[in-house]
Amino acid sequence: MQTVLYILARTAQLFFGMAELAMFLRAILSWFVVDEENRFMLFLVAVTEPVILPIRFICSRFSALDDAPLDIPFFIAFLLLSVINGLLPQLVL
Repeated sequence: MQTVLYILARTAQLFFGMAELAMFLRAILSWFVVDEENRFMLFLVAVTEPVILPIRFICSRFSALDDAPLDIPFFIAFLLLSVINGLLPQLVL
């Protein structure tokens, strides 16, 4: 049973790590890529938006975040992914 939990935790950790990397690349490339039809950018948006969308929905209820110069739901999603990815090894022990 311990082996199964370890494999599941490592798989989830790999998934969250790849999602973090995709979000990081999306943030960096959003500063430089001007073309809206860039295939790599479209791929990154397609991969990361399902993670950000629920948080974006929750944050849309707070009107104070509407005029924020930064994408607050993006940062919250990235922070949550980082925390979950960091806590996974401790859950298996």
